[in-house]
Amino acid sequence: MEKIVQLLESKGIRPTAMRLMTYKRLAELEAAISLGDLEKDFKVSERSTLFRTMKAFEEKGIVHQIEDGTGVIKYALCEDNCECEVGNDLHLHFHCNRCEETVCLTAHKIPHINLPEGYITEDVNLVVKGICEKCSGNLD
Repeated sequence: MEKIVQLLESKGIRPTAMRLMTYKRLAELEAAISLGDLEKDFKVSERSTLFRTMKAFEEKGIVHQIEDGTGVIKYALCEDNCECEVGNDLHLHFHCNRCEETVCLTAHKIPHINLPEGYITEDVNLVVKGICEKCSGNLD
C-alpha cells in the first residue's frame, strides 16, 4: 500500500482511503472497467466521490478513458511514465464481442497520423473488436 501512497503523492494526489482502494482495485484488473462496475466493487462508496477520484486520476495521468463503442466509458491504469500523449503513449484497445471485456494492448502503439493542414489532434482512440484470447478457445 505504501507504494500506491508514494505514486499518488508523486502525481500530486492526496492518498485518501477511496483513492487507495480505487487504485488497488484497478491494479488487480486485467480489463478496463466502467464507473458503474467499479462502484459495485465497493460496498460503501458514493458515486460522486468515485467519479471525482477517476477524474483526478485521469487528469494526473494515472488512468485513461476508453470509448470502446459500447456507449459506456471504461477506465484502465496507464503504464509507468505514461503522459497519454498523442504519438508517444497511445496504444490499441481490444473489445471482445463475446465476453464484452475491453483490454489495453500496450505493446501495440498507435502510429502518428498526418492530418490535413488546419487540423489539430487532441486525442486518438483505436479499438479493435473481435473475440479475445480467452473466448477464442471457447468457440462452438
